[in-house]
Amino acid sequence: MSIKSLLNLSGKVALITGGSRGLGLQIAEALGEYGATVLLTARKQHELDEAKAHLTALGITAHVYPHDLTRFETIEPLVQQLIAEHGQIDILINNAGTTWGAPSAEHPLDAWLKVINLNLTGLFLVTQAVGKLSMIPRRAGRIVNIASVAGLQGNDPQMTPTLAYNTSKGGVVNFTRALAAEWAAHGVTVNSICPGYFPTKMTRGTLAYGEARILEQTPLGRLGNDEDLKGLVLLLSSDASAFMTGQNIAVDGGASIV
Repeated sequence: MSIKSLLNLSGKVALITGGSRGLGLQIAEALGEYGATVLLTARKQHELDEAKAHLTALGITAHVYPHDLTRFETIEPLVQQLIAEHGQIDILINNAGTTWGAPSAEHPLDAWLKVINLNLTGLFLVTQAVGKLSMIPRRAGRIVNIASVAGLQGNDPQMTPTLAYNTSKGGVVNFTRALAAEWAAHGVTVNSICPGYFPTKMTRGTLAYGEARILEQTPLGRLGNDEDLKGLVLLLSSDASAFMTGQNIAVDGGASIV
């Protein structure tokens, strides 16, 4: 089979949580360019509408669904609706996430729960629903979790502490390994991407405070750009990665190796 055929996503349906902006929208561009129909969820309707207009202008078929993943009871009904409308979900990109910066001794409990509920529990519930209702019965599927290099290491003591975020992303890293081992028998691969610093709404405050420090500790000497995740997410979402599962791959300019 040709490489082009292995990477081709024509006829595939990809669900991208947190898909209205930032990394999620970049991922939608990549998967849509290679033929996938993309289903985007996010909390804000106007951001979803803007994302759909952007993708449509690129010739990508996109559908948007306002949804809050911390409303746990609504997750399975949403997945049922998506399957009813689109037939199946072939690719799940777990991208929705949030963070909180505070010294750990003073970290508010409600902020801890906000981060864990979205980054870990919501991710679990949407994955469970997609697996149970679409991927396992069809014995096929690609799951890509957007973790973080923060899940692979501790905090730089000169930067604002983000204990809940690091903990949640560390959970995603091992969630990826554990689920990959379990669902391999069902023909479902589970991998994660661990981005370093990319300029997004979520990283804006950190970059304003410590961009120079971050660049000093990044061997490639720059932040991630709008294209840096696309090749990897396409690989992990396609048949080109059929023999890869349980992997957590850093995309961080080398920051996690020094």
